[in-house]
Amino acid sequence: MVTAPYIINEIYDIIQKSTAFELTLEALLALGVIWIVFYKRNNGKREKRLSAEQRAKLIEEWVPEPLVGDVPVDHPALHTHVVYGKVGKTINIDGKQCLNLASHNYLGLLGDENFEQEAMKSLRKYGVGSCGPRGFYGTVDVHLELEERLAKFMQVEEAVVYSYAFSTIASAIPAYAKRGDIVFVDESVNFSIQKGLDASRSKIVFFKHNDVADLKRLLEEQAVEDKRNPKKAMKRRRFLVTEAIYMNTGEICPLPEMVELRKRYKLRMFLDESLSFGVLGENGRGLVEHFNVDKTEVDLRSAGLEWAAGTIGGFCAGSSFIVEHQRLSGLGYCFSASLPPLLTQAAISALDKFETEPKIFVELRDCCRKVSQKLPSLVDFTFRGDPLSPVKHLYLKNKTDPQTEKSLMDQISRECIDTGLAVITSEYLEHLEKNNPRPSIRLTVNRLLTDADIDDAFRILQQVAKRVLAAA
Repeated sequence: MVTAPYIINEIYDIIQKSTAFELTLEALLALGVIWIVFYKRNNGKREKRLSAEQRAKLIEEWVPEPLVGDVPVDHPALHTHVVYGKVGKTINIDGKQCLNLASHNYLGLLGDENFEQEAMKSLRKYGVGSCGPRGFYGTVDVHLELEERLAKFMQVEEAVVYSYAFSTIASAIPAYAKRGDIVFVDESVNFSIQKGLDASRSKIVFFKHNDVADLKRLLEEQAVEDKRNPKKAMKRRRFLVTEAIYMNTGEICPLPEMVELRKRYKLRMFLDESLSFGVLGENGRGLVEHFNVDKTEVDLRSAGLEWAAGTIGGFCAGSSFIVEHQRLSGLGYCFSASLPPLLTQAAISALDKFETEPKIFVELRDCCRKVSQKLPSLVDFTFRGDPLSPVKHLYLKNKTDPQTEKSLMDQISRECIDTGLAVITSEYLEHLEKNNPRPSIRLTVNRLLTDADIDDAFRILQQVAKRVLAAA
């Protein structure tokens, strides 16, 4: 049986053996516990209890916050367009048949009858979807087949398929870059890359768009800082993230120069090939093939299947070491329901087309060049976009404030649709974008466009722009 003198002796012995710091810490903890106990007790005693009448009055007077605030009458959400039927070279918007320079169906594969038949077979066999993530019960044989086919097509060891293009690069970046790392990024990267950077919690350093000299300057500054603190530098990993063709500008990344800096400063390089996959290169493999760069120089290549491939989803390709890590750390892979089998089969059909008909890439690039050659004829616009890029951006020649420019661009877009040409204004999340782009009309090129189609599109665009700007 433990007696009071025994306890006292034990406490005295502990006090004798403790240091001054330990005694002070224990005393502070004891005082903290006492304060919390008595504060809560006294606070409870001082609490004023309301009568039933007072509670009823408060409830009656309470006005809840609205779930949705007041929406301006001119808000775009209240004036949406409705598309009827399939989306191809032409598109039916609000009952009007329009030439389509608005959607990212670069190769014209969307609506291909062979694709539809293969997707229907997959639908009858597997149903609509698994309703589960890949790591649980969401993997079916077509997913494995697609990953194998993508790895073979991209000439790498392995590929991993995601359910959405947006979540692909947004999940891949934080799977590797963590707090304490440093990431060098082009200032014009798309929003999905920006979200991946936010999730990584790394130090982000933006360099000027496509400016290799500015990137080199920043890398040299970092090298000087690393020499001042070599211990910290040894623990810090360095990444370089860029796009092959930039969604926000339509311009091509100078990959060979980027690779040289990657080697010199020992960076890990991620390249988003969403707009270049199925567009650039002799076989449509993207920017790495276009520049004939050694595939091992780029650690991770990602791409969306929602552009040239005409389906849904995305993938990352690289070494087995890189790809396998994402199966455990890529949040979009681990926690999203898997890509529906019919859409997976559509991606496999697209790869079949890529491999058997490489002439489609030549046809697309020819159309891209023709559209670029016509751009200077638009007297009211300036433009950006590489001649080989299927994405071109038009800007008002007479620059004003962004709100006015956006309003004018929206009006031009609406009147073009009324006249038989589908073009859209680029939309950005203004309060979330790191480098909010200037308002523009984004033209997308389709390989099915004829010379007459291109001439008609530019005629309508010029006539509408002249009319709208004259009335402004």
